Amino acid sequence: KFSYDMWGDTVNTASRMESSGVPGQIQVSPATRDLLAGNGYLLEPRGTIDIKGKGEMDTWILAGRQP
Repeated sequence: KFSYDMWGDTVNTASRMESSGVPGQIQVSPATRDLLAGNGYLLEPRGTIDIKGKGEMDTWILAGRQP
């Protein structure tokens, strides 16, 4: 049986993004937005939210793929 223990800034940011997200939608950070926007995904700005331990962060909602 394999067991994994993950930690670090990426995991903490993901957890904070999830807890401050909108039910049924995918909220992403600036770094993820940059990766997705250049690969055919549509993102809508959600605005700036306070991420515990990180401060204020601009966020986006994943809206789908470009046709």
